[in-house]
Amino acid sequence: MFLPTTKEELKKRGWDQCDIILVSGDSYIDSPYIGIAVLGRWLEFHGYRVGIVAQPDIDSDLDIARLGEPKLFWGVTAGSVDSMVANYTALKKRRNTDDFTPGAVNNRRPDRATIVYTNIIRRFFKNTVPIVIGGIEASLRRIAHYDYWSDRLRKSLLFDAKADLLVYGMGESAILEIAENLRTGKAITAIPGTCYIAKEPPDGYLELPSFEDVLQDKRAFITMFHQFYRNNDPETARGLYQRHDARYLVQNPPAPLLSARDLDRLYDLDYEREVHPYYRKQGGVRALETIRFAITTHRGCFGECNFCAITVHQGRRIRSRSENSILKEAEKLSHHPGFKGYIHDVGGPTANMYGMDCRRAAGKGQCSGKRCLFPVACPSLHSDHGRQIALLKKLRGLPGIKKIFIASGIRYDLVLRDSKHGEKYLHEIVGHHTSGQLKVAPEHADDRVLALMRKPKHAAMIQFKQLFDARTKATGKRHFLTYYLIAAHPGSTEADMQRTKAFVSAQLHINPEQVQIFTPTPSTYSTLMYYTEMDPFSGEKIFVEKNMGQKQAQKNILTKKYPRK
Repeated sequence: MFLPTTKEELKKRGWDQCDIILVSGDSYIDSPYIGIAVLGRWLEFHGYRVGIVAQPDIDSDLDIARLGEPKLFWGVTAGSVDSMVANYTALKKRRNTDDFTPGAVNNRRPDRATIVYTNIIRRFFKNTVPIVIGGIEASLRRIAHYDYWSDRLRKSLLFDAKADLLVYGMGESAILEIAENLRTGKAITAIPGTCYIAKEPPDGYLELPSFEDVLQDKRAFITMFHQFYRNNDPETARGLYQRHDARYLVQNPPAPLLSARDLDRLYDLDYEREVHPYYRKQGGVRALETIRFAITTHRGCFGECNFCAITVHQGRRIRSRSENSILKEAEKLSHHPGFKGYIHDVGGPTANMYGMDCRRAAGKGQCSGKRCLFPVACPSLHSDHGRQIALLKKLRGLPGIKKIFIASGIRYDLVLRDSKHGEKYLHEIVGHHTSGQLKVAPEHADDRVLALMRKPKHAAMIQFKQLFDARTKATGKRHFLTYYLIAAHPGSTEADMQRTKAFVSAQLHINPEQVQIFTPTPSTYSTLMYYTEMDPFSGEKIFVEKNMGQKQAQKNILTKKYPRK
């Protein structure tokens, strides 16, 4: 049964009012891949009456008032993607399609959706219950941040949205505590994993350079970002505050990571894995076809690529589900009426980090001055693929399962590092879990640019390709690698792209097609470089391509096809 989104559904349940109403920029897909569905199911599991309003009309109360006013709070999110990323390309051109909207037409998610949705709630519900914002858009815009689409620094989203509270990171712990506190009449300002606005800063918290300071001084902005980034580990992080005019943005320390037991409970809930019928009649939702028969095995990423937001949002620590929980989900999928025997992905964007962690991080937290994989892998990192190999073997042994794919997320330097099970893992992937092509992400071929990205040197890609090709040949398969590449990343020049083109042509034997132009998204180190035009670790000036035509030119160098001789 879906969570209710219409008045009729409330009546069928015998409810006169929801405790919580969640508002989203995505259509309502009841899937463990969709944050609003996960949080809604988690609250429902703990006894709360939850309703969902998806992609509400912003010019009337037709949708936002459909379920009435909640008893405890509103939860607002822009959806699974920052609304500006969803609506515009890297060259700031309006996107015509949206994979999370019925009919795939990009006409339902407003720019800066979190702000817009909060405003329409306040417009039609005067003096309403607290409004809590969250999701990827709120999480990455929780402090002063560079906004690519307006090309300026913006204040914390909490000020612009005029919400009561902001939840950052993976919000299950925080949103449950918010609900409990509001139900029992307690304050909600001290909850881990949240931000609020205060007239005075709290004692014992670390002060960040003010919004006014970072607005005037790019080096102050770099200092601020370092402090922000280093205080994201629940084991070691301090609370932060930042003055914005006469008030303060206060960030409480991060919420504790969910235990494996709670993570299992979360993914064991009864998701429909469908679009709610109210929205389904408006058209098909493309995203569903990708995620309906896919399985998340873990959260987090210790790879810390500078252009990626996963670490800032989900954390550096890997939290893995139990084998039994994953097998149980696969068994459920096998009984779904639309299932044809194929699990499209296991693991997600960090697929082969399942079961891996740092030996010293538990209880002590992650190292603040070093990274797990860059410039070389840390000896304390437990990078053993044995647990994932065992899981994949059991998954493909389940009745009704014909094939399981690893669609993305292979971190090839981890495979190379694992002397015990790395080649065995590659053998498993080539032999059983590749659909003709395996996607990897070297991103570039110039080692200087790769260092700015915090990616492994290009020699690692060559070594992995040799292993992959040898294994493919030995098994008689006709598999090949496809490569994600980035153009116009900070530090990258047209000459660097020419060298990258020469490398991929001579060493990888491809004419690249999957090339992205770098998009500066809030709260990543690469975006910090883009705005400041400095290497934030050395302080040295770096080249940053900001001309739209020249960005396209960098991509064109990689995608230009030469006739075969």
